[in-house]
Amino acid sequence: MTAIYRVDGNDVVTSPDAAGPWDRRMQHGSAPASLVTWAAERIPTAAPMDVARVTIDLMRPVPVAPLTIATEVLREGRKIQLCGVKLLADGVQVVGATVLKVRRQALTLPEDVEELPVTLPSPEDSLVEDGHAATSPFVRSVSMRAARGRFGQAGAGAIWFRVDHPLIEGEAVSQAMRAVVAADFSNGTASTLDFRAWTYINADLTVSFSRQPIGEWILLDGESWIGPEGAGLAMSRLADKQGYFGRAVQSLVIEKR
Repeated sequence: MTAIYRVDGNDVVTSPDAAGPWDRRMQHGSAPASLVTWAAERIPTAAPMDVARVTIDLMRPVPVAPLTIATEVLREGRKIQLCGVKLLADGVQVVGATVLKVRRQALTLPEDVEELPVTLPSPEDSLVEDGHAATSPFVRSVSMRAARGRFGQAGAGAIWFRVDHPLIEGEAVSQAMRAVVAADFSNGTASTLDFRAWTYINADLTVSFSRQPIGEWILLDGESWIGPEGAGLAMSRLADKQGYFGRAVQSLVIEKR
């Protein structure tokens, strides 16, 4: 397989390249996030619509193994569609997700409504992050450029991400898929804690869009809040080269190694 997934109807074959940094038998969260988004985007709508929110609950560790996709329309309207997506492994649900779509329409906005520009260095002017491929096979599918801080190092960071590898065999990578793949790296972009001493696995991911991103590069401008009782938050503002377009939040499970 050259792609992360091969999909045949509702059946999914998973490549070993889906594996994440915590356990090589388990998928990186970006992989099922992209699969869920792809499945939701394939559900027909009454009018042209774009993804406005993706919420993913990682019910169990997602194994590097065959999966089954189950989708349903939870709310169908003229202006929105709310989709439910489940991923199952050996008949057991491992991911539950909802994806909200909003009707696409051209608007003439007031002149004082402007996009917030990105003042950080562009990906071409940022530091190449090339030392993380050994931590996770899935990371080899993504290019990183550090605009502020460094990926995986303690402290707030701002990292550009680009998907370089096919995600679904025979299918293009949509802009929403690019965004959710990047968004699941939020806990590494602003890790706060030392990766060698702590684990900070995310139990969920929510990505909200004000518009669809443009281009291949997605910026995570991130920070983390770590609580004293085992929980934390990783948060990122999402941008492309034209400006900020969304936010991502992960709930973290904090443990000492």
